[in-house]
Amino acid sequence: MMAAVMALHILSAVVWVGGMFFAYTILRPVAAAMFEPPRRLQLWLKLFDKFFVWVWGAVILLPVTGVAMVMQGFGGFGSSPPYIHVMTLLGLIMIAVFCFVFFVHLRRLRDAVLTEQWPIGGARLDRIRKLIGFNLILGLLVVAVAGGGRYFV
Repeated sequence: MMAAVMALHILSAVVWVGGMFFAYTILRPVAAAMFEPPRRLQLWLKLFDKFFVWVWGAVILLPVTGVAMVMQGFGGFGSSPPYIHVMTLLGLIMIAVFCFVFFVHLRRLRDAVLTEQWPIGGARLDRIRKLIGFNLILGLLVVAVAGGGRYFV
């Protein structure tokens, strides 16, 4: 059972962090070079609608599977090593940032695109870009801590 829980946990992290990495480092520069602002904003809005469904899955599965592994492996957070606490804190910050993007900035981007207010939409997309960039950095740190944290204790 724990193997399935761990697999779900790792796959959820890969989908979320890998998706951000791809979007930020590969898709964003290509879209900026190929499309004028109206098409680019429409593209990003459709991409977010698809990708954020998967992120919601990760946002639900990561804490559930993480807590299950902590309870099974360490008997709770009180006896878990420091790297577990670091991963948990960074993960919670990532979830908060994602929720801020989803519930605040995505709505504003959608409103700007639907009303064809392209400069406002561009500013909204830029804010989302910065927040996703921040979350990407946190996600990469979580991956590094997950892979090597136990060796620093």
